[in-house]
Amino acid sequence: QVQLVESGGGLVQAGGSLRLSCAASLRTFSNYVMGWFRQAPGKERTFVAAVSWIGSSMYYGDSVKGRATISRDNAKNTVYLQMNSLKPEDTAVYYCATPGAMYYYGGVSANQYDYWGQGTQVTVSS
Repeated sequence: QVQLVESGGGLVQAGGSLRLSCAASLRTFSNYVMGWFRQAPGKERTFVAAVSWIGSSMYYGDSVKGRATISRDNAKNTVYLQMNSLKPEDTAVYYCATPGAMYYYGGVSANQYDYWGQGTQVTVSS
């Protein structure tokens, strides 16, 4: 069974930074695309970033381009999301996710991802 566990969320002032982590219990972690999504209260879950299975390709949502960096450590089965220059509108629950198929990147739609973590809250104060 796949388990994804996020950590690193918290309260930060606008302009600050956070580094989110997601530990995965995938036996062949290095064969899977890993992604981050976020969901603010009353809004849809939206794409933040994704990284290819070997970490050579990264994809970002328009709202975080230039402020976010996704990376992964396949030896530790962990994916990271570094967020800089945080804004109040970045406030959301951040979820780690992965598709059910290896070597598959389905784009920015949440329905292309089959496994999800419980989420970690990020709150940015103005």
